[in-house]
Amino acid sequence: MSLAIVHTRAQVGVKALPVTIEVHLTKGLPSLSIVGLPETAVKESKDRVRSALITSQFEFPLKRITINLAPADLPKEGGRFDLAIALGILAASGQIDPEKLAQYEFIGELALSGELRAVKGVLPVSLAAREAQRHVVVPIDNAEEAHIVSHINIYPAKHLLDVCAHLQETQLIAPLCSTDAPISVTGNYNLDLSDVKGQHHAKRALEVAAAGGHNLLMLGPPGTGKTMLASRLPSILPEMTEKEALEAATIASIAGQGFDAEYWGVRPFRIPHHTASAVALVGGGSQPRPGEVSLATHGVLFLDEFPEFDRRVLEVLREPLESGSITISRAARQAEFPAEFQLIAAMNPCPCGHLGDTQNSCHCSFEQVRRYRSKISGPLLDRIDLHIEVPNISRAQLKAEGKQESSTTVRTRVKAARQQQIARSGGANSQLSSQEVETFCQLKASDEKLLDTAIEQLGLSARAWHRILKVSRTIADLDNSETIETAHLSEAITYRRLERKIQH
Repeated sequence: MSLAIVHTRAQVGVKALPVTIEVHLTKGLPSLSIVGLPETAVKESKDRVRSALITSQFEFPLKRITINLAPADLPKEGGRFDLAIALGILAASGQIDPEKLAQYEFIGELALSGELRAVKGVLPVSLAAREAQRHVVVPIDNAEEAHIVSHINIYPAKHLLDVCAHLQETQLIAPLCSTDAPISVTGNYNLDLSDVKGQHHAKRALEVAAAGGHNLLMLGPPGTGKTMLASRLPSILPEMTEKEALEAATIASIAGQGFDAEYWGVRPFRIPHHTASAVALVGGGSQPRPGEVSLATHGVLFLDEFPEFDRRVLEVLREPLESGSITISRAARQAEFPAEFQLIAAMNPCPCGHLGDTQNSCHCSFEQVRRYRSKISGPLLDRIDLHIEVPNISRAQLKAEGKQESSTTVRTRVKAARQQQIARSGGANSQLSSQEVETFCQLKASDEKLLDTAIEQLGLSARAWHRILKVSRTIADLDNSETIETAHLSEAITYRRLERKIQH
């Protein structure tokens, strides 16, 4: 048979779209051409495939070879198609049985020796192949990543010869079956909240943020524990569901971050440097790639030295903070990535860092402080639910501190509150719509007056008003209260720290 068909997949955003490789051999001058919108790396695969076939003792057909990557209007990139192209040539030339290819999808880059090299984006391939009810043959270095998808057979191979022997049934590759897949999502964290001494108000705000999925801004002098607190937030968040863990792992897979079974189910914690560009933060490039907001999906994005980021860079956060996704549009293509992250930001109160510090005096003028804080726009500040102060603590206070609550203890309360929210609205309080806020965050008449007064005095927007109600609902959930009481509302109002006037 001079025509063979092989199934594989191309990566477009977080999706693995099906690609059919058609290989046709005909008489004529020996040549090999690849059509179907291949990028440079795909065009170069003909040289890798030729060498891999020859060094593996196969016959490279001296005919006119045409390889079509369908659909023709879908851009293809990378070396992920090498294995499928090689098998197509072997099948079209009659060296392997083409009928055996139909139930498999193949992905992998070939070395000149015929060995299979790992490629990125294998996890979405496994997920898509499961929907198509096909088995997947992958390089052995990608096997662990592909294996976390349940109800699909993964065949890990080291060499092109191993794949051919399996297809010819002379030496079968043992599949990694779905019953072996590590579907239990636990999440192991090395950092514990008990490491932080003092800062009880900040720990309380961290617990509220974890329970409701709220964004948090910490304001305080250098060395007060802001980074320590932020880095321990993942340890008190509820465990990820299998769906959330798969989505987070998929983003890491397409970004080339690799897969480590030890961190399977651990919520991402991303800390970009303040020199990061807008593209690094939200993603981009001529071939769209995920940025930090997507890599932090179902985890935490920590922005330290918040005002030191370029203002234009910070402004790109506004859309993903509201929508939970980011769309990267380019002239040739468009890709959408999830961006359901929890933002934690930390900043000094002034350029020198010591405004309001009891241990060091501040040398900044009022105008310097105003300019420093104005780097964070009002619309962005509106989208951050909790603003707290993290003050200096004396050494005497630190020494007097006894045993601190562990992350496990706090997580128990957080999980209980989150379960109430899921039972009520299907998600965390931070995701409540305007209609759901009106339904689930009702106040007593006296509390409505209290909130109206706070809104007027602090000059808050309608968005900030909604966010105060959401935080109040979370505090009530932590208190196991069906209604929002005055104490819950009052605490939520205290978390709007940056709306108050600068006191110098």
